[in-house]
Amino acid sequence: MRDLAGGFRYLLAGQRWVFRHGRWLGFGLLPGLVSLVLYAGALIGLGYGADDLTAWATPFADDWSKPWLGLFRGFLTALVFGLGLFLAVITFTAVTLLIGQPFYESLSEQVDRSEGGEVPQSGLPLWRELWISARDSVKVLARVLLYGILLFALGFIPVIGQTVVPALGFCVSGYFLTQELTAVALQRRKVDLADRLALLRSRRLLVLGFGVPLVLSFVVPLVAVFLMPGAVAGATLMARDLMAVDGAPSAEAAPGGPAAPQDPSAPVGFGPPPPAYS
Repeated sequence: MRDLAGGFRYLLAGQRWVFRHGRWLGFGLLPGLVSLVLYAGALIGLGYGADDLTAWATPFADDWSKPWLGLFRGFLTALVFGLGLFLAVITFTAVTLLIGQPFYESLSEQVDRSEGGEVPQSGLPLWRELWISARDSVKVLARVLLYGILLFALGFIPVIGQTVVPALGFCVSGYFLTQELTAVALQRRKVDLADRLALLRSRRLLVLGFGVPLVLSFVVPLVAVFLMPGAVAGATLMARDLMAVDGAPSAEAAPGGPAAPQDPSAPVGFGPPPPAYS
């Protein structure tokens, strides 16, 4: 439970950071506004076409009597739109980060600079950073799609499909959303995708405490756009502490334990969130 609260504190700390640095809030809103227009159009199109898609996919039900035909297809239509919304929540961050790579890289660097200590630089040209970000996002989204298909299928189970499955969906969404957001800071630290996933798996509750409230807020129209800059800032603060950027000894470097790695790009500390963000 302490990690859950700690993750939420990072989220709040990121929002406070951008409001204290108002210029960066406005700077970080631009990519989200572009993504919002794209996704709004896609979801409106899905809303209008979901009925036709469901009817096309279930020709065997054409001869069913009322009200069963309407109930059955209405249920499937709701599931299709719910799956679309689930994928939109997940992919929104990836697409926004890809569109706003230069914006969010600069914002993340400024967070590092304002907090003191090392300000890592990837040293890569922009096209290379965009390629790595897009490649890693596709890999993450492939995992999300697998979870999405599984949860979609489980949604047909009575009671569980309407209670447990949506809760699991928010947890999955929050986990991978946090992965995408922390990637901005961790990619600058030359941490590859496999190591990033391993790092976040080691602190699942911390990740969920950060990501699930963010996913819940993203369901409200326009909120995602305004929270994105603070989410990037909060994820940077989290990445700093998980990677022990300031050179603080890790939990594993306690007396009698192994020494912390000296390479700043290696995950070193998995202790509780620092009190500075409480």
